[in-house]
Amino acid sequence: MVKYIRIAALVIIDAIAVNISFILAYLMRFDFHVESESFLTYISAYADNIFILTSIEIVVFFICGLYQSLWRYAGAEEIVKIFATTGIAILACISYMQFMQQSVPRSVFIMSFILNVFFVGGVRIAYRLFRTIRQQQGFNLRNILIRFGRLEFVGGRISKVMVVGAGDAGASMIREIRRHPEYGKKVVAAIDDDPSKKGKRIIGVKIAGNRKEIRAAARRCGADEIIIAIPSATKKEIQSIVNECNKTRCKLKILPGLIDLINENVSINTLRDVDIEDLLGRDPVQVNLREISGYIEGRIVMVTGGGGSIGSELCRQIATFRPRRLVAVDIYENSIFELAEEMRVRFPALAFEVAVASVRSKGRMEDVFRKYMPHVIFHAAAHKHVPLMEMNPKEAVVNNILGTANMVALADAFAVERFVMISTDKAVNPTNVMGATKRIAEMLLQEKSQCSKTTRFTAVRFGNVLGSNGSVIPIFRKQIENGGPVTVTHPDVTRYFMTIPEAVQLVIQAGAMAERSGMFILDMGEPIRIMDLAENVIRLSGYRPYEDIDIVITKLRPGEKLHEELILKTESAKHTSHEKIFTGTPPPPSEALLELLRGDRPLEEVVYGSVMKMKDEEVKEWLRCLAPSYTIMKKNPEMRGVVIEHDEESQ
Repeated sequence: MVKYIRIAALVIIDAIAVNISFILAYLMRFDFHVESESFLTYISAYADNIFILTSIEIVVFFICGLYQSLWRYAGAEEIVKIFATTGIAILACISYMQFMQQSVPRSVFIMSFILNVFFVGGVRIAYRLFRTIRQQQGFNLRNILIRFGRLEFVGGRISKVMVVGAGDAGASMIREIRRHPEYGKKVVAAIDDDPSKKGKRIIGVKIAGNRKEIRAAARRCGADEIIIAIPSATKKEIQSIVNECNKTRCKLKILPGLIDLINENVSINTLRDVDIEDLLGRDPVQVNLREISGYIEGRIVMVTGGGGSIGSELCRQIATFRPRRLVAVDIYENSIFELAEEMRVRFPALAFEVAVASVRSKGRMEDVFRKYMPHVIFHAAAHKHVPLMEMNPKEAVVNNILGTANMVALADAFAVERFVMISTDKAVNPTNVMGATKRIAEMLLQEKSQCSKTTRFTAVRFGNVLGSNGSVIPIFRKQIENGGPVTVTHPDVTRYFMTIPEAVQLVIQAGAMAERSGMFILDMGEPIRIMDLAENVIRLSGYRPYEDIDIVITKLRPGEKLHEELILKTESAKHTSHEKIFTGTPPPPSEALLELLRGDRPLEEVVYGSVMKMKDEEVKEWLRCLAPSYTIMKKNPEMRGVVIEHDEESQ
């Protein structure tokens, strides 16, 4: 109903505006000599056709959609539409008057067209200006006039911005915001750690203090948004600043780093949201390009699990080192197809090929080896989800143990130069099926490395990667999109985190450092409390924890630890030439595993002939026999969480 009332009011106003335009055009044509015979003749002819001419213009306005636009958002596009619509309406009026053989001076139509645009457009712009003034909190006439001059209007209040960083980038950002009032931002304060700058002004903006005063300064100046404009800052400095900014209720934006700003000017368009990666507090990983190029360039490289989060990133980064051929192996055709399309566009000169195959099928993988004859293998194919593998232990055995055994045997048989397996921190004193199977996979590499004369077998162990399929960050974001709550298993649970690109860079670097065999452990920094992570993800999504989005504590799922570990107590981690990569000496394979590998029955026969016929709990006991450090965790119906069933040999 309100909509039709608005349209009816606009039609009446437009009808009045159209007639005022015609009458003014006639008056201007005859120099306001209203008593002249010519004026009276022409105005009389107009009066005889006033209803028809007005109707023609209103009908054209309807047809051209002038009454369907949301004029509260009127801008340049709407003005162009008014120009075109009014021109069509005037032409229709000219055609009608000629058809009726009514003489009208051409200058009248030209002037009425200009006046029509002014009055009809002015009504719409005035409506939006009125709404802007009415909604503006703390009316700013200068701002309204600037916006009016640009024909750019933003409803609502101006966003007050505080810029962190009073250097060149900060000064450029302040100038940029002032040059573009259409973005609806006003810089009200600046922050800088240089004590000599406090109280001074940068481009007219007062420097309110250092990073420790961000919260107080934001409250004093009523800031709605904080822009971090320090492209030279380290990750640790960014982490510290973001932590202080998170104590406010301001939206956060950040300029990209210097490397990303090369050949680009500092502008509002270069701003990005603060990502959870900014909170890790680690500087970018540096790799030895010469070492990496030495074992990848000109070689045939194979990546198993190529369609997964780690595998696909391995392919992207390996491609930059100019291998002779890159082969991605995966059983899931959809993910590997998407990767192939991406690689075709990004690396058109690369010989990139796809093999749809499963590492659990030794015969199929032998065909793949025979076809491509790889020099280097990155083995990333594995089942990794702890709760799923806890419920499906046989699948974990087949994929993580038998699949790895197949790849290790084939790598040795086909004289592969280097074999790098992706392992996990959950293989350290495992308390779940996934971790136990990965620990056994590590031992398979150890055993094969003792007798292989051609292949360097290496395992690289690290923790969780941010943004990987099924990881905690995408789950949190999905829960936030659905309105919450965000679920955390335990208030004190911690995990190690690393971004996918930096983990992959270190994996490739570790492959270059491998000598005969060994275990490499990536420096994951300090473990992160998942509760803090959840709160930060909520804040970075623009909400307030416990107010807009609640956090609910559930319970540790079967097989989950409160705190993860990266090395066994019996392993002695040593520094390598790379500051973020350590080498460890894991304990030798268990006697049970050695007996299994040296027994009369092949591993494949044991798995499919015996293990696959066991009950799930029996499979777990079988795993504990092979990996004595494995502790089986069982549900206790009387307790919130889990209880641990200890084994004497694992202590």
